Amino acid sequence: MRTQVHEIAAGIYRLSTFVPGIEAPAGFTFNQFLVLGDEPLLFHTGPRRMFPLVRDAVARVMAPGRLRWISFGHVEADECGSMNEWLALAPHAQVAHGQTACSVQLDDLADRAPRLLADGEVIDLGGGKRLRYLDTPHTPHAWDAAVLYEESTGTLLCGDLFTQLGNGPALVTGDIVGPAIAAEELFRYSSLNPAMGTTIRGLADLAPRTLALMHGPAYEGDGASALRALADDYDRRAGRPG
Repeated sequence: MRTQVHEIAAGIYRLSTFVPGIEAPAGFTFNQFLVLGDEPLLFHTGPRRMFPLVRDAVARVMAPGRLRWISFGHVEADECGSMNEWLALAPHAQVAHGQTACSVQLDDLADRAPRLLADGEVIDLGGGKRLRYLDTPHTPHAWDAAVLYEESTGTLLCGDLFTQLGNGPALVTGDIVGPAIAAEELFRYSSLNPAMGTTIRGLADLAPRTLALMHGPAYEGDGASALRALADDYDRRAGRPG
């Protein structure tokens, strides 16, 4: 396997590893996102066994030891399995996440104390990059779920939202909602709850121009419409009107 590197928005790089054996023949991608700045941030680390691949991909963009921040959608192996390997490699790096993840998991799991982020708090990376932390509990799953929004490029780092199969282009402008609905039908990975649609519509209010998917291509276009369509589908599944 080799991790591919593509710039999907100014100073934001998608690091993508395709694993053909998952739901073959379609396969499945595991994506991380490197946001450059004076204090670079990695969103998702990948699992521990992928650490050498992700480290070498980061090295094609910058010196890995310069990494300052590590964040992710929620505490799960593919989101943060190699966070301690990154903390060992980058001496000034620190994990950053919300109250639930820090108090329930990260205060114990991370080899250095994490930075606790309040809902809506911004990490200023310098160089014009500002990442806003947003709690999305149980959306699409996990009590500690969250996303990051990069304000200068209008990029929403979506975590597991819009998960889909396959290994398409790094950046697309077509439909990402249909493939996400198909993946939900297959995996049943979301924690369906009455608040899901409302939570996702709150993200739509950001009007993101780029959606950075953890499992699937990045999307460029009307992110608000895509998010609202996804919210409608979850409302349908939860038995709520849109």
